Amino acid sequence: MPIIEVNDRNFAVEVRKHEVVIVDFWAPWCAPCRMIAPVLEALSQENGLTVLKLNVDRNPYVAGQYRIMSIPTMMVFKNGLPAETLVGYMPKDVLKRRLQPYFIA
Repeated sequence: MPIIEVNDRNFAVEVRKHEVVIVDFWAPWCAPCRMIAPVLEALSQENGLTVLKLNVDRNPYVAGQYRIMSIPTMMVFKNGLPAETLVGYMPKDVLKRRLQPYFIA
């Protein structure tokens, strides 16, 4: 599945389009965010997860709405509702284990 960039305007619509979606709250200056990006991309391609990316610097409304205090933060949404929050960089095997219940493929 491709990685989809979202913003304050289209966030809610994009989250509701998918049964399960992982939202990556990030910023370009954040080194751990840049480290986790290829991990999320690989898991997306391997396991059918939809990943949305939201730049917290450019989209403060949604980041504030979900009380994002540290980045990277990954939130799992199921049927449009938050189901789980993961904070910080994780190696691929750790993140894969944490997200296993949400894999569709």
